[in-house]
Amino acid sequence: MRHRLKDVAERAGVSVKTVSNVVNGYVHVKPDTRARVEEAIAELNYRPNLSARNLRKGRTGVIALAVPELDIPYFAELARHVVTAAAELGWTVLIDQTGGGREQERVVASGITEHLIDGLIFSPLALTAGDLAGLDGTPMVLLGERVDHGPYDHVGIDNVAAAREITAHLIGLGRRRIAAIGSQRTPEGASARLRLAGYAAAHADAGLDFDEALVAPAPAWHRAEGAVAMRSLLSLPVRPDAVFCFNDTLALGALRALHEAGLRVPDDVAVAGFDDIEDGRYSVPTLSTVAPDKERIARLAVELLANRIDGDRTAPPRELPAPYHLELRESTQGP
Repeated sequence: MRHRLKDVAERAGVSVKTVSNVVNGYVHVKPDTRARVEEAIAELNYRPNLSARNLRKGRTGVIALAVPELDIPYFAELARHVVTAAAELGWTVLIDQTGGGREQERVVASGITEHLIDGLIFSPLALTAGDLAGLDGTPMVLLGERVDHGPYDHVGIDNVAAAREITAHLIGLGRRRIAAIGSQRTPEGASARLRLAGYAAAHADAGLDFDEALVAPAPAWHRAEGAVAMRSLLSLPVRPDAVFCFNDTLALGALRALHEAGLRVPDDVAVAGFDDIEDGRYSVPTLSTVAPDKERIARLAVELLANRIDGDRTAPPRELPAPYHLELRESTQGP
C-alpha cells in the first residue's frame, strides 16, 4: 500500500501542510514537530509522489544525457555517474547516442521532443557555438571540447595541460622517440587537436624536435584504429620507444599490436592513454593514463543544470574546470 501525506499527518498528529513543509525542506518547522513527522515518514515508509510534484511545477522529472558513442567506455562510465547524481535530485536520465552526426545533434539540442525533458547534458561533436546560439528553451550544460566558451554552461578538463603532463612523464623516463596516436584533422576533432597541442608543448619544453612522422591519425578512437596506427608506427625505419594514445581504447589496440610484434611494454615501448577506463586497470600490462575525475564532471554538470532549471536562465554561461591526475601503472612504470 502506498501511503499519502494525509496518512503521515494522522500518524504524526499534525496537518497535511506541516508534513508537506517537512518533505519540501521548509525551515520554519519546530524541531519537535519535524522529529514527529520524520518518525511517521520512516514508520510508514512514505515516499513523495514525484510525478505529482513535477506536474505542479510544470516539470517532467526527466533530463537527457547525449553523447557521441556509448561503446566508448569513457562515455558509459560518465553516464553511470550522471545517473547517480541525477537520482539524488529525484531525476530520471534519458540517455541518447548521437553518433557525432549533425542532424541527430540538432534534434537533441532542440530538446529531443517538446515537453519530454527538463534539461540536457550534451557532448557535441558536430555542432558549433553558432549552431547552439540560435536555440531557445531547453536548459543545457555542455561537456567535451567542441564548444567551450559558448552560449551554455560548460564543464571540462584542461586537455592541453593533461596531454602535456603525460607526455612529460614519458620524456622523464628517458624516451626520446615518443609517438602520438589519435590525431584528427576534421572539424569534429577538437579533443584531438588539444591533446596534440599538449604533446607538442611537452616536446618543446624538453627541447625535443616535433616529428610529424611519429603522429599517427585515427579517424575513430576505437581499439582497431589503435592497433592499425601502432603497426604503422612500427614500420618506420626507426620505431618509437614510447607512444601517447589520445584515449585508452586506442591504447588497448596499441598494446595488442605491440604484443603481436613480440615487443615488451614498457621495456621496448612505453604506452600511455587518456581517460582511465576500467579496462585499462585490468589490461596486461595495466595502463598508465590521464584520469579525468568523471564523478566530479557528472556532479558539476548536474548541479549546473539544476541551477538553470530551477533558477536564473538568463545569467551568463559558466565555465567550470574539472580535476584530473595521472594514473601511472605498468605500461610505463613496469611491474
